[in-house]
Amino acid sequence: MSVLIVIPARFASTRYPGKPLATLTGATGDSKSLIQRSWEAAMQVSNADRVVVATDDGRIREASEAFGAEVIMTSPECGNGTERCAEALDNLGGGFDIVVNLQGDAPLTPHWFVEDLIKGLQDDPTADVATPVLRCDGRALNGFLEDRAHGRVGGTTAVFTNDGHALYFSKEVLPYTDKYYDDADETPVFHHVGVYAYRPAGLAAYTGWQPGALESLEGLEQLRFLENGRKILCVEVSARGRQFWELNNPGDVARIEAMMAEMGMA
Repeated sequence: MSVLIVIPARFASTRYPGKPLATLTGATGDSKSLIQRSWEAAMQVSNADRVVVATDDGRIREASEAFGAEVIMTSPECGNGTERCAEALDNLGGGFDIVVNLQGDAPLTPHWFVEDLIKGLQDDPTADVATPVLRCDGRALNGFLEDRAHGRVGGTTAVFTNDGHALYFSKEVLPYTDKYYDDADETPVFHHVGVYAYRPAGLAAYTGWQPGALESLEGLEQLRFLENGRKILCVEVSARGRQFWELNNPGDVARIEAMMAEMGMA
């Protein structure tokens, strides 16, 4: 099955304007933009046939083309990354069996997350969409709880059925637990990793629906699928010793750089 990876990137982020061009310094002291590090992560995915950056901003286009990325210009009217992926696919003339949305704020995404995600969607014909989930250890969960205590959104959590189909996604920490976990402890909370794999038919249907109440309240684009009765497959992935965090707020730069230094990522 042919696979297209789209990295949607917009300059006008509400919480962090200009985020795709924010720089992250690796363990060797090399500084690269967030969009470049996200593109480099995408290029490591073994079963991808094509990787493109989709943006509506000339500054992001110029920066992306400078490090060798293929860029597809999309409309500033796109409301989220899923809509931008749908437009990018249309602009390319279709022709792909699976479209992956590797959001441009997740530079620590290991290639096997995406590879496992693609396989999960291939193996589940009932799902329109697949997305990875990562079981939190105590360190990650405590980071989520600290962010929420200070009014920040540190990440999204997912709850799902026994066969892996999503029940809900939230910026709150779900499910509730009052137990304290040490850093290395396994917890019942799953971190939703901001990557999606779509079937083109599901992606096309998405653009015909209006945002629903839950999507609007949570600010989570994937809830539009659930609100319209479509199945999302949650694919549990393994960190294999890698740390993972998304860049949601300016304060996350230092956190991600510290993780890169600890993991020895250039």
